[in-house]
Amino acid sequence: MFPADTYIKRRKRLIDDVKSGVILFLGNDESPMNYPANPYHFRQDSSFSYFFGLDLPGLAAVIDVDQARITVFGDDVTVEDIVWTGPLPTLRENCRKIGVENTAPSAQLENILKSAVRNNRKIHFLPPYRPENILKLQRLLGVQPDQAKSRASVPLIKAVVAQRSIKSAREVEQIETALEVSYLTHTYAFKNAKPGMYEWEIVGGMDDIVHSRGMTASFPIIFTIKGQTLHNHYHGNIMQAGNIAINDSGIESPLHYASDITRTIPIGGKFTDRQKEIYRIVLDCNTKAIDACKPGIEFRAVHALVARTVLAGLKDVGLVQGDLEEAFHAHAHTLFFPHGLGHMLGLDVHDMEDLGEDYVGYTDAIKRRPEFGWAYLRLAKALEPGHIVTIEPGIYFIPELIDRWHADKKCESFINYQKLLAYKDFGGIRIEDDVLVTEDGRRLLGQPIPKTIEDVQNLSS
Repeated sequence: MFPADTYIKRRKRLIDDVKSGVILFLGNDESPMNYPANPYHFRQDSSFSYFFGLDLPGLAAVIDVDQARITVFGDDVTVEDIVWTGPLPTLRENCRKIGVENTAPSAQLENILKSAVRNNRKIHFLPPYRPENILKLQRLLGVQPDQAKSRASVPLIKAVVAQRSIKSAREVEQIETALEVSYLTHTYAFKNAKPGMYEWEIVGGMDDIVHSRGMTASFPIIFTIKGQTLHNHYHGNIMQAGNIAINDSGIESPLHYASDITRTIPIGGKFTDRQKEIYRIVLDCNTKAIDACKPGIEFRAVHALVARTVLAGLKDVGLVQGDLEEAFHAHAHTLFFPHGLGHMLGLDVHDMEDLGEDYVGYTDAIKRRPEFGWAYLRLAKALEPGHIVTIEPGIYFIPELIDRWHADKKCESFINYQKLLAYKDFGGIRIEDDVLVTEDGRRLLGQPIPKTIEDVQNLSS
């Protein structure tokens, strides 16, 4: 965990921002894989981690905003527990490490909250995403499960988003610690992905590297020669010479901060001429987008820059035709680039997605667009110093989408369908980096991972 003063300052600012009422933070419980004594690896709720730093199951915290009183609720291990867990620090000992003096048994939480409800005090809580916490809100506050998310406190959501969006130097260090291992896993994949191998052989090798450093993946690895499927977690394909594999993977640091990097690998060591044409466009998009990041620029403008770059590049290779600005406004690029350019990165890969993307990536003035492609843009608002964002342009040839658009004659004045049909077996290409917005520009985080055609081919041969 960070030093106690980090958590003390975070909670103090939260009290100042929320102003009144009672704030309830529910930590996560262990989640059984198939029976209670066999749980998944425990992962604490990110906002609980941010304000309390305790990576332990079964905890809750209450902040009485009006009295500036903070209490953590939980239970110490019993002698019977110690047989299985070994001796552990007490809750009071753990809480002193984060600057909290008041602790109480879990059983007292319900009475404290019901007393606040009887006194007509506002109870603030964040949107729950785990079923057990949805049920706890029903028991503790009488909130019906189907209303748990809608009853979440908007002032608390906005206060948490405001804090977590701006990363401190210590948080940046955590992400760069994760990126050190990302460098190892990605270079391993470049060097070891060979014709005749199953995808899972490379995934297993990357997992070994991650676990041997005492870390975990920040999300299930996407490693696939079927890169036209954006979040493809299937690893059962046999790689053949001439395939291209997308490796979209990230690491979680010891304090749960995430990296998120994507590279595209030529299986057999060389891109074909057709693959090089598309790869150059995606790399150009990646480079231009990174260069465009700076304080004050709206991320939706960077996304638009990439969309126009995709269209211009595809026109050069004969897949797009006509007036490029008209093609852009007709959303022709979304056939090839159907997702958003990137997202916030921090304690979550899609940082704070559980709180609501519209609170994280949008404002009262900047609203989400409903059109296909644009609707998946997770971040649109202006960048600020301390934001960490992913830049992940891609070009994909999705057979089902091509067939649908072709049948509907969608954007037929801008798309050369006659030539495009020959690309239905192409797959996809994505290149992703993690970028810190600084006071005067941006900084690419982590040790550079090869991404030029020459460097990628040299490493993959």
